[in-house]
Amino acid sequence: MPPWSGVAWSGWPEPRGSRRALAILTPPAGSPEELFRKYLPELGLDADARLVDALAAYLRLLDKWNQAFNLTSIRDPGELVVRHVLDSLSARPFLQGERVLDVGCGAGLPGIPLALAEPGRSYTLLDSGGKKVRFVRQVIAELKIRNASAVQMRVEDYAPMQLFDTVTSRAFAALPDFIRDAGRLVAPGGRLLAMKGRLPADELAALPEGWVAEAVTPVRVPALDAERHMIVVSRCADASGSSS
Repeated sequence: MPPWSGVAWSGWPEPRGSRRALAILTPPAGSPEELFRKYLPELGLDADARLVDALAAYLRLLDKWNQAFNLTSIRDPGELVVRHVLDSLSARPFLQGERVLDVGCGAGLPGIPLALAEPGRSYTLLDSGGKKVRFVRQVIAELKIRNASAVQMRVEDYAPMQLFDTVTSRAFAALPDFIRDAGRLVAPGGRLLAMKGRLPADELAALPEGWVAEAVTPVRVPALDAERHMIVVSRCADASGSSS
């Protein structure tokens, strides 16, 4: 029986090669600060001034840099809050251990919101794009995020001194590709987190040998009218350290 059987599934998997379809019928009104104070408690977070101000400052920097470097196609402030920050923070309950790697971080998602919300963990944000990594480093410097660092490198070439307890990504279109490229970066007993829209049954059926989906969990993102699933993948108990 496949490990994802018994989980509610809406039907067709999301198209291979597409980003997750995230739909907002009407962008929520209000400033980022107002929206964070409203919605952070729905994600189990205290909407304290430190976190609200830091997340809003991150979005201001993203808006500023986006005008020159097109880091995201989203421009509406309400959509930025929901589709980027709240969606990123929905991964927080699935994190494990002290060391977290965000593969293909782009404009710092989900790594920057998670680092701001979880200062007790260490985050490495990895991307091959120079402009994206320069932006992330600027955010880390301006917001004084001491538990985060950015690395410019392809995931295939990345060879850290120490492996990671959790490896996550919003960038990979296909789960098997994510495992093949990033699985070797997971420490023994660690996990991969794949953030998906509709349940990708075809991808779950094609996991590389030695890996298993230990949990497939529907996730609710405040103000987001779309299916969301978190897929937790780990090595089989008798598997070696290989990701192939």
